[in-house]
Amino acid sequence: MKSTALLTTSIGNYPKRSGKVRDIYNLGEKLLLVATDRISAYDVVMPNGIPDKGRVLTQISAFWFELLSDVTENHLLSVTMSDLPEDARSEELDGRFMLCRKTDVVPIECVVRGYLAGSGWREYKDSGTVCGIGLPAKLKQCSQLPEPIFTPATKADEGHDENISFERACDLVGAETMTQLRDRSIALYTRAREYAAGRGIIVADTKFEWGRDADGKLILIDECLTPDSSRFWPADQYKPGKPQPSFDKQFVRDYLDKIKFDRTPPAPPLPTEIVQATRDKYIEAYNLLTDRQFPWE
Repeated sequence: MKSTALLTTSIGNYPKRSGKVRDIYNLGEKLLLVATDRISAYDVVMPNGIPDKGRVLTQISAFWFELLSDVTENHLLSVTMSDLPEDARSEELDGRFMLCRKTDVVPIECVVRGYLAGSGWREYKDSGTVCGIGLPAKLKQCSQLPEPIFTPATKADEGHDENISFERACDLVGAETMTQLRDRSIALYTRAREYAAGRGIIVADTKFEWGRDADGKLILIDECLTPDSSRFWPADQYKPGKPQPSFDKQFVRDYLDKIKFDRTPPAPPLPTEIVQATRDKYIEAYNLLTDRQFPWE
């Protein structure tokens, strides 16, 4: 393994809050988002991380933000160290930070699904619907849907997000806002799916987050089309009717299932071979999507 995992950061005297993966610093008028190498599975953070995972997430997000900037504005200002305040610069941040505009976050996860997987597949088996949207009969696990569907969810600070209907999302944040977010999210997903297909990756589904900037404009925030926020499948191995291999934390979940982890903290340390295989998968996704070699190999 080339490097060790960065599990936490400490930047100057700026106020900090931490999520499962990111450390977020308040720089006054701007936010500093730092993607650590922490990894969670089944909503539990593992005690050891995946070296360079945070860099992969940051660099893939930055790539998509630029590629899709004609579809919608986003919050990214810079990934260049010299643009940070001098007392916020640190070697450990190299490649893993985004300097961003502040927004008022819309408290809805905007999920777009092009294939029938995960919680969508479980609901479909029971009722023939996904988030209340009726689908054709006799679809298989991981079948491609006739067209992408928008399935919002409430944002949970802890535990699982909860799938809700479009109508419920409208009740929470307003019909005009949700209509804009639905249309824009589907447009982003469609563009990204077409792009990724040309590089051998199926984008099965993804989730977007949105916020309003100082002018009240809706802009794309957080991460964008990463292996953490999306299901990426290798197109050359795609076969509906069963779970698909993927470019994400599949090795971690498979290992935890194998040892019958009960999905409650604390999680066991991940073996070196699981860490290495997971790192390799994340980097492979970066290389395929961007047509570049990962700079931190």
